[in-house]
Amino acid sequence: MLLREIEKFLRRTGMPATKFGRLSVRDPRLVLDMRNGREPRRRMVIRVEHFMNNYAKNNPCQQEPINVR
Repeated sequence: MLLREIEKFLRRTGMPATKFGRLSVRDPRLVLDMRNGREPRRRMVIRVEHFMNNYAKNNPCQQEPINVR
């Protein structure tokens, strides 16, 4: 599940949920809405995965690529 991977990412990086949404898909309410049942479409899932994987490449604390498909 994408939300589970996002939550893990947020815990590992210490990034606030609103900042994550803003940086990944330009929507600060993304994570909050997903916690309330919002289901992202495939294109948004791809954008979020891309953001998390690129963030992992630039920060040594993130070693494993993220793929929820």
